[in-house]
Amino acid sequence: MKRARQKVVVEHEAPQTSQKSKKQKTCLCGSVLGESDLQASMDWGSLPHHLILRIFQFLPLVDRARASSVCRRWNEIFHIPDLWRRFEFELSQPATSYLKSTHPDLIQQIIKRHADDLQYVSFKVDSSTESAEAACDILSQLVNCSIKTLGLISTAKPSFMNVSKAHFASALTVVFVNSKSLSSVKIDDTPLDDPSLKVLVANNSDTLKLLKMSSCPHVSPAGILCVADQCHGLKELALNYYILSDELLLALSSEKHVDLEHLRIDVVSENPGQVEFHTIKKQSWDAFVKHSPKVNIVMYFFLYEEEFDAFFREETPVTHLYFGRAVSKALLGRIGMNCPRLIELVVCANGLQPLDDELIRIAERCKNLTAMGLGECEVTCKGFIEFVKMCGGRLTQLSIMEEVLIPDNDYSLDRLHLEVSKHLGRMWFPDMMPTW
Repeated sequence: MKRARQKVVVEHEAPQTSQKSKKQKTCLCGSVLGESDLQASMDWGSLPHHLILRIFQFLPLVDRARASSVCRRWNEIFHIPDLWRRFEFELSQPATSYLKSTHPDLIQQIIKRHADDLQYVSFKVDSSTESAEAACDILSQLVNCSIKTLGLISTAKPSFMNVSKAHFASALTVVFVNSKSLSSVKIDDTPLDDPSLKVLVANNSDTLKLLKMSSCPHVSPAGILCVADQCHGLKELALNYYILSDELLLALSSEKHVDLEHLRIDVVSENPGQVEFHTIKKQSWDAFVKHSPKVNIVMYFFLYEEEFDAFFREETPVTHLYFGRAVSKALLGRIGMNCPRLIELVVCANGLQPLDDELIRIAERCKNLTAMGLGECEVTCKGFIEFVKMCGGRLTQLSIMEEVLIPDNDYSLDRLHLEVSKHLGRMWFPDMMPTW
């Protein structure tokens, strides 16, 4: 009996303690939030529509999908068009890739329910041909789309190049024809061809502002000229040097065309001696810069030393230069003489001859230079300090490997950093590894 009574007492005391605790918590919360705020804060299902939508926008897709199963209202918000305007399809083969992949069921749901909501779309694929083909299959189904930006990204080797031209062209045609409002197209390293470009222009000439198509070997100079002739609102263009021509620069300089803001040119050679590079006339460059005086002209070079003969013989209005392979002293000397608009210069390798004279000439004539990077080169400490002294505080970025600098009778490495810091107006040290 005693045990029974004790048990009864315990059973009755527990609820009293719980009620007391709840009352204290309620009073405390109520004093801070107010009674009406407290009731709303305890009911996630009654959160305002716009607030849930805002939270969903910050969630990764997987978490957003899980949240959509909480209640019917959240599921309805999950399918609101605003949440599907920007989407990146990630496609990979689990056995060969570290990338996560968009679930096939979700892809089908997007195609069925949200194809007409998609506006900013990108496809990120791994190195497998199967993933690139899957991306083309999805593109072929976007028949009701109104896409504004399209990006095809290969995370490793250019897997889109392994897709048949017919399959790729067919997929792009669906998007190009149905969108009619494309403003940005990034399709580097793909089997894009001239007929596909003509379809793009025929349906999106009034809206296209950005086109990146480096390493598209099936595009001819005539194909890109068609774009320049008809897409008068184009502001950014990226291409390979082999399709750059005097005619293209003159077309971009016509009165109908808006000022180009950014022109990227990749100059690439895989096998030395197999490609003969043409020369762009100074008159064409002059007309182009006169029409677009603030344009950034960026050139990436991946050539061998003997292949540079066609470049920088005359004044060239390039603003950013990046050399991925060794360049000669003679070429750097021509850059100093003929690139007055140069803003940034990165040289990954040169050789074992000091570049003092070349750097000083660049400092003298390239008055807009604000960034410099040197890798496997050689510069005496005295010559480097003279270069920095001439450029002064306008050098906002100066990345020089320590091994590049050769101590001399005038300066040691310890004294060098103090002297350079003085001329730059900020603390500076040479790099231990490349930062570009």
